[in-house]
Amino acid sequence: MAIRYNLWIDPDNVTQHRAVEADLERYFIERFADYPHIRLFGADPYDYDAPFNRLYDVLMARAAEYCERTWCYVASPEQLNRCFFRAVGRSTKFVQDDRS
Repeated sequence: MAIRYNLWIDPDNVTQHRAVEADLERYFIERFADYPHIRLFGADPYDYDAPFNRLYDVLMARAAEYCERTWCYVASPEQLNRCFFRAVGRSTKFVQDDRS
């Protein structure tokens, strides 16, 4: 298996990695705006058909394509995941159900 993630190929290019990750966060926040408010948790937080989980899968794939197309950069799964959850934390589109 060939290494293809830019972070692994050129780990010292911190400036590029940070720029791509900042853009990915913006990308995710902009995509969240396309959806109504999204509930987190609920009766079963592990329901893989829940809207949040479906959204995650779709946006991960789209973000990877966006990154390659826009930056000619192959983001690692960890980078995509980290940027996604940073964006979730900064977005006002997510509503957390009361756990009581």
